[in-house]
Amino acid sequence: MNPRDLLAELIAIDSVNPDLVPGGNGESAIVAFCAEWFSANGFEVHRLEQRPGRPSLVAVAKGTGGGKSLMLNGHIDTVGTAGYDGDPLAPEIRDGKMFGRGTFDMKGGVAAMMVAAAKATQRPLRGDVIVACVADEEHGSFGTEEVLTRFTADAAIVTEPSHLEVTLAHKGFVWFDVEIEGKAAHGSRPELGVDAIAKAGHFLVALEQLGQRLKHEHHLLGTGTVHASLISGGEEASTYPSSCRITLERRTVPGETPESVEAELAAVLDHLTATVPDFRATLTRGLSREPFEADPQSEIVRTLIENLGAPPIIRAEPFWTDCALLDAAGIPGVLFGVDGAGAHAATEYVDLASLDRLTDVLTRTITGFCG
Repeated sequence: MNPRDLLAELIAIDSVNPDLVPGGNGESAIVAFCAEWFSANGFEVHRLEQRPGRPSLVAVAKGTGGGKSLMLNGHIDTVGTAGYDGDPLAPEIRDGKMFGRGTFDMKGGVAAMMVAAAKATQRPLRGDVIVACVADEEHGSFGTEEVLTRFTADAAIVTEPSHLEVTLAHKGFVWFDVEIEGKAAHGSRPELGVDAIAKAGHFLVALEQLGQRLKHEHHLLGTGTVHASLISGGEEASTYPSSCRITLERRTVPGETPESVEAELAAVLDHLTATVPDFRATLTRGLSREPFEADPQSEIVRTLIENLGAPPIIRAEPFWTDCALLDAAGIPGVLFGVDGAGAHAATEYVDLASLDRLTDVLTRTITGFCG
């Protein structure tokens, strides 16, 4: 049972997320492969597919009773392959690294958790071992959301890449649309028009200033951030624009909520309305995801650290993961994964020694937690 061989097979299966890349292959083929693999290794296999063609898989090794259950979670979708340097679906090994789309983000972690779960359950454990291979983490995370409607556990490990460092927190995010209102008029009649794009400039300056004065600080993550992501407005060169839309992202740290950051942005807009002539705008909240923070004294964190075989390096991540969904569902968790580089990049690789070590650490952690 070799995680390197399994990873090579996973890489060769196209699982590009079609919500990111129209026409992407999706997760059906890789779920079929994983289902066969888990069945051959004695697991119960559950296919979940609320969205047709976008399945997730949950494999369960039932315990003998009286032990704690552990969920291993990893996403099987990838970002697109266009622009990848070489053949993204033909894994290549060079200098102790395996190259290919998804090696690092995050089929390396998926291969490690699959092999570790199979190894750990060769002898009976008291607690259940649950392996969730989930769809859509790269877009909307409906895969883990669907899994949580059917399954729970006493703890979880998400095997997103972490360079073999114990990740105890990550940022969340909230998206907003700001619609700046102007008044259309012919370009020769400035007295009749209100330039929505020019008014939007006031907001963009205020947004930059807001980012510079954010003060809520987390001991691992620092402060949150805010940036403008998209802007659109205007009809033609000879017309004052009647509207300008700005989409922005506010990255949050533990202790900040969608409601608190919405109030923060509303205060900025209220100030501009009061001080900038003819400034009018509406604020609309979009998708939000909570930040994540693990309890460093939780049993799963302590068990993982005890099985590292070396002093732990504790870290936090600026990006969002499914850890936050598991935590919100009452499942304490931790993030721990491979070393490598190139997530979403033209060249992507996993360090193979880290893949082997991750598999070993997970195997011992499963045995220690569930046994």
